[in-house]
Amino acid sequence: MRSDAVKTGTQQAPHRSLFNALGMTKEEMDRPLVGIVSSYNEIVPGHMNLDKITQAVKLGVAMAGGTPVMFPAIAVCDGIAMGHVGMKYSLVTRDLIADSTEAMAMAHQFDALVMIPNCDKNVPGLLMAAARLNVPTVFVSGGPMLAGHLNGHKTSLSSMFEAVGAYAAGKLDEDGLTECEMKTCPTCGSCSGMYTANSMNCLTEALGLALPTAGTEPAVNSARRRLAKESGERAVELVKQNIRPLDILTKKNMLNALATDMAIGASSNTVLHLLAIAHEAKVDITLDDIDQMSRKTPQLAKLNPASSVFITDLNAVGGIQTVIRELSKGGHVNTDVLTVSGTQADRIAKAKDADGVIVHKVDDPIRKDGGIAILSGNLAEHGSVVKQGAVKPEMMDFTGTARVFNGEQAACDAILGGAIKAGDVVVIRYEGPKGGPGMPEMLAPTAAIVGKGLDGNVALITDGRFSGASRGAAIGHVSPEAAEGGLIAFVEDGDKIHIDIPNRSITLLVDDAEIAKRREKGILPPKELDGYLKRYAKLVTSSNTGAVFAD
Repeated sequence: MRSDAVKTGTQQAPHRSLFNALGMTKEEMDRPLVGIVSSYNEIVPGHMNLDKITQAVKLGVAMAGGTPVMFPAIAVCDGIAMGHVGMKYSLVTRDLIADSTEAMAMAHQFDALVMIPNCDKNVPGLLMAAARLNVPTVFVSGGPMLAGHLNGHKTSLSSMFEAVGAYAAGKLDEDGLTECEMKTCPTCGSCSGMYTANSMNCLTEALGLALPTAGTEPAVNSARRRLAKESGERAVELVKQNIRPLDILTKKNMLNALATDMAIGASSNTVLHLLAIAHEAKVDITLDDIDQMSRKTPQLAKLNPASSVFITDLNAVGGIQTVIRELSKGGHVNTDVLTVSGTQADRIAKAKDADGVIVHKVDDPIRKDGGIAILSGNLAEHGSVVKQGAVKPEMMDFTGTARVFNGEQAACDAILGGAIKAGDVVVIRYEGPKGGPGMPEMLAPTAAIVGKGLDGNVALITDGRFSGASRGAAIGHVSPEAAEGGLIAFVEDGDKIHIDIPNRSITLLVDDAEIAKRREKGILPPKELDGYLKRYAKLVTSSNTGAVFAD
């Protein structure tokens, strides 16, 4: 066993003395040593139940004949970090999580790992670590939050941000706003829409690194604890079978995840994270692959914030395995691939058929292409990303007038202050991986646009990114970013911008001679930084390569 390096032999007597100090018996030392990477903390609602999930995983490991040992991983709540300097520290934690998990796993030579994430950067960070370490690994998240209920309607966190816009527009009074904040997020769990956390948890299941239902079973259900015990048992079995993450994270499985991504209309952040995971797994996945998958994969489910259907509704009709089963009928996924519990064919054989309402049939999709589209053009030579499944039909082909802001807060002030009008394209720049730094999410301005009733006639473009809770004609991940001299740095107020989502293009309608003149003026100087953000800005690459660290 891998853990023999710290448990077996005369020279390991000092090591065993330290295991004795932990209270371990000889029998425990003789078993596979399974690291339980728990993201439990008391600041993230999606993580407040992970102590219970961790205990259930430990029981599962012990029942299967392993020795469970827990160590922590950090996690930021994107909702709490939103709209202030804290959002610069969200994406950057993805690499801290991967690096610190690598350090702990290598230092202590675990035979297997069970990863217990739940929220936005925590899931991809641990997936990156799993690929890097290539030790038998199972994922089991904390599960999604139940939807809120307000005035006869289900609500979610995006409803809360949109309520701020409605309040600014005079459509909601202070009592109404307070009622929203009291009823929107009613339980523990990752926020209830198909936002980034739930998107990534669903894709972890689609990748084959988590057991069926891991992406959709609600956090408050006892079935989630049973799933955690089963995941602990699987980790020990994977040691016996010597099945490792890189046996599962093949290109076929990555493409399965991309197909599932398109079918469920997942968060645009999944593009960033799947590219980063592929980088760690040394699998050749590019924006071109994502674009091709988008063009040919039908969208089968449309979930909140794009509709009133929630992830718990998806769970009730079969969840991700039902989606994959339906995709397989159209030849959109590979079913002979390995997972942590048999082949994908084995798994979907036990799945429900699509109900035709929440999960559409493959021959009667919501749309014939995927929920995410990759746009290119002079304004995004290296690509940009839009969650087209959450864009109103009238905004799919739109020409508008640029209103330019060198940062998110100025844009928010303009939107909430009534300065943005129908026909405008809000351009927020210097918020990319290097320029932000940290590529902040733009839920506040997108939600303000929706809250003020402008999502049918105002677009937003940024070199930053969006929350999975964002909806509307919001184009992010513009690359090259402004801080690296991308054309977005040279857009001026009054310029015309053409967004053509069906034809996958985004164009600044300014002639080349004028652009050349503007380039001579240069870009804004880098921001004064210190601490981790300074190191991050130096190391991070462009969003079109997943905003990974330079090799």
